[in-house]
Amino acid sequence: MGTSEPQFISVGKDADIRRIAVLRQPGQQPGVMWLSGFKSDMNGTKAEALAVSGAGRGQEVVRFDYSGHGLSDGDFEKACVSDWLEEAAAVFDAFCSGETVLVGSSMGGWIALLLALSRKSGGKIKGLVLIAPAVDFTEDLMWNQRFTDEIRRTILEKGRWEQPSAYGDVPYVITRKLIEDGRDHLLFGKPLQTGCPVTILQGAEDPDVPASHAQRLVEALPQDDVTFTLVPDGDHRLSRPQDIELLLRAVEEMSGR
Repeated sequence: MGTSEPQFISVGKDADIRRIAVLRQPGQQPGVMWLSGFKSDMNGTKAEALAVSGAGRGQEVVRFDYSGHGLSDGDFEKACVSDWLEEAAAVFDAFCSGETVLVGSSMGGWIALLLALSRKSGGKIKGLVLIAPAVDFTEDLMWNQRFTDEIRRTILEKGRWEQPSAYGDVPYVITRKLIEDGRDHLLFGKPLQTGCPVTILQGAEDPDVPASHAQRLVEALPQDDVTFTLVPDGDHRLSRPQDIELLLRAVEEMSGR
């Protein structure tokens, strides 16, 4: 089936069932699975570029929208990391037909790592390409670093706080559920080994995920083959033509390893 119309997969149980939209571009393995960032969807610039590049190489490309994002069902304010990881795993198991390179951007980098660790024994993940990986972002980058006492108090007492977005007029709603659930998935502070090569692409001028945060991930993966590329003038999105070229080259090299 082509990529013009999404397929839908049901994830969850009973009242928690969500219909998740998936675009699968058939092709050869190793395939590519795209994992979007927080409040992003599968039709973004980088995801589309991966699909076009994959089609040119005859490579399978799978992408999807988390619940509360894009074409998928669900209320964003009711969703959390556990939900998005469950959806990523369901899509991976159902649509990735063979060896696969996981490509995750920002929060998608955290989800990709969690997915790789949960599927480590399956031998199906060929490698990871992570763009500004926002590992543990709910705790390290939000709760501990950027949130004031007043913001933390608002989240605890009201259950939500509207964070202004630098990427649009609609604010990001940060919920108490998101923060508390994120603590169940923290990776830093424990030994990490994905068992596959990892490539990290990071902008030095990223205001959302500092380069020091990505470097911390490099140090947390001492047993993996990690390549770290710092783009001196790169921002968080890394969506300029030269950034896209870097991403496509990294994915092609990972696919050919």
